[in-house]
Amino acid sequence: MHRYQQSARALGAAALISLVAACGGDKDDDNDTSPVAETPPVAQPAAVQVAFMPDIHFHDVYADFKDGSFPGIPNPKRGDNATIRTMYAQLTSTRLFNENYFAFLAALDDAVARGVKYIALPGDFSDDGQPVHMRGLVKIMDDYTRKHGIQFFAAPGNHDPVRPFNQANGKSDYLGLDPTTGAIGFSQPIYSRGGNAACSTPYAGDWARVGDTYCTEEVLHMGYAGITDALTQHGFMPKPEYLYYETPYSSYKYEDYNYNTALSQASWINRQYEICAQGTGGPNKPANYTFCKMVPDTSYVVEPVKGVWLVGIDANVYVPTGNGANDFTGSGDQGYNKMLTHKAHVIKWLADVVARGKAQGKQVVAFSHFPMTEFFNGASDDIEALLGANKMQMVRRPAENTTRALADTGLKVHVGGHMHFNDTTSRNYGGDKALFNIQAPSMAAYVPAYKLMTMQGPDQIELQTIRLDKVPRFDELFDLYRAEHAYTVPPRWDVSILDAKDYGDFNYRYMSELVRLRLLNDDWRCEMRELVKSPLTGADLLVLSQLRTSVTLGELQNTGDRAQLTPEFFNCLYVAGGPTASNPAFAGDMADATTRAQALAQANGMQLADFAKWKALDMAGDFVRLANAGDLAYADIPAQRASQYKLLAQALSQTNASMQMNGDRVSDANTPADMFKARFKPLMAIMLKLADGLPSEHIRLDLKTNSLVNLSTTPSPF
Repeated sequence: MHRYQQSARALGAAALISLVAACGGDKDDDNDTSPVAETPPVAQPAAVQVAFMPDIHFHDVYADFKDGSFPGIPNPKRGDNATIRTMYAQLTSTRLFNENYFAFLAALDDAVARGVKYIALPGDFSDDGQPVHMRGLVKIMDDYTRKHGIQFFAAPGNHDPVRPFNQANGKSDYLGLDPTTGAIGFSQPIYSRGGNAACSTPYAGDWARVGDTYCTEEVLHMGYAGITDALTQHGFMPKPEYLYYETPYSSYKYEDYNYNTALSQASWINRQYEICAQGTGGPNKPANYTFCKMVPDTSYVVEPVKGVWLVGIDANVYVPTGNGANDFTGSGDQGYNKMLTHKAHVIKWLADVVARGKAQGKQVVAFSHFPMTEFFNGASDDIEALLGANKMQMVRRPAENTTRALADTGLKVHVGGHMHFNDTTSRNYGGDKALFNIQAPSMAAYVPAYKLMTMQGPDQIELQTIRLDKVPRFDELFDLYRAEHAYTVPPRWDVSILDAKDYGDFNYRYMSELVRLRLLNDDWRCEMRELVKSPLTGADLLVLSQLRTSVTLGELQNTGDRAQLTPEFFNCLYVAGGPTASNPAFAGDMADATTRAQALAQANGMQLADFAKWKALDMAGDFVRLANAGDLAYADIPAQRASQYKLLAQALSQTNASMQMNGDRVSDANTPADMFKARFKPLMAIMLKLADGLPSEHIRLDLKTNSLVNLSTTPSPF
């Protein structure tokens, strides 16, 4: 019996009865564990292609609630009833919920047209594992398998499942009909039993309408049992056509591989591990470990074609928080930092898989939901220093010693998701210890795309980023959004997003609204946020970079001297003494700064008036685009504007400014020049770092020399 099987049986087999019943577990195989002998290298077929599509966040926009509960709303463009989330919900989320349905179909069709037969899904293939939407996802995957011979390989993300076991939940913002008027635009709550106050009221039958809320089990958040059962044929279990398949809990050798044995040992009764609040459990865990529980693990390695091992790592870590059956943290902020401490056996297994694969001449590529490296081109510490701890998802950054430990497994290529970023990171620790982390973008966010990997031999991998700018039917729901926009007075979002000419343009506009409606509030300091949300233009920013004044922010309040700074900006200040009379000198200081800014622009072949063609808010949007998309954002940032950003960064780099703070608020004893330079000097420096990362659009990895070649012809505007 495998040591992990022993652990599972000794520590919690009785507690697994319900899970095994749900998943249809098979009888255990008691083969002994023995080392795997090296075999001669296997010749790999040329040009094996694998598409990586993380963070689909699939939501069935024409779902069938099988219990007959939520009927959806009529979509005149198609004639079917739409089961969608509101546009406002989309524009305040880091993922789309609706249009990504069409993007997924377009991505699959694109992959089919390229002759791709293998598609890996590195997590968040669902949006919270809701039964009604999981059925739609599986139907599409089954159709493409049947019609085109596509083989899918899934690894779970933090949205599938949200917790290890079923969880009552739902959403408050499906697009619905006003209960009184019947108008489209109502935020329709739909929850499972116990998911909110309305659905906690006892009711008979499979579903109920309680007040304005639909109560239905179709939207509960499924745990591992339901999700793995739905995707049994898409990576989570062996199939006869696979050349090889194992899990961290298998006990056979490669040369003795047998499908029936693999199937038996892949039973969910075997694929469990003990996790405790303090770390990995098991028979040798420290005596002070608490809240120890048995949890499923879906990790596996599969050989779908001769010579290629795809390692699907279940990097979800749900840390126990209490004695209740589902008392766990979510896994979204845990990642590989917690994998090292709380799922150590999976990391040990990964090292063993890599070593055996190398000995047998396999091309080993791992994929999982979480990044294995830092993802901001070395700017992470700068971002935290400027914006504060854990801003811009920094809580999800793997520590450098975590990355080193992962490289020590011998793994060289990993494809991750979760961040909705497009990024390439290389770490070389000397010798042959090198790791390439490929962050594949989401088709549900900016920039919508997927990664296409072509394995050209054991040491050569080509990676292309396939943008999904042209998506058929991307505007199929727009009439419903127009009705939603008209329903809410005053409107909550900019209706011009519906003027998008294609899916790429739609995502560009979506990102602008996301920055305005949420990300500035979430991540930026108050005074920075309100400054860029003010009517200031790029010309004003360049002038502020040249400003020299002794007039304080306190002296500018409630006077005519504050230019375009808004009342909301002044609300960000710690007020020390209140405003004084208007200072006539400030107008002269601004005039002098304008003269210097004009001279600076002209000395660099520019005109100050051209800086006025964009707003500070546009710069904030481009900052986030570069952070999220890397070199894919080049196509969306005009070259002239990029040059102007560089000049602004250069002008600020030559300044020194200190700023007085009272707690987390800016003292009004600062001058506007001090405040602007202290905040925007590092911001612009970070922006240039984000624009200058490793190439990611089209690259070749040489795993013999651990080097990277840029194959893209897209020029950088920076």
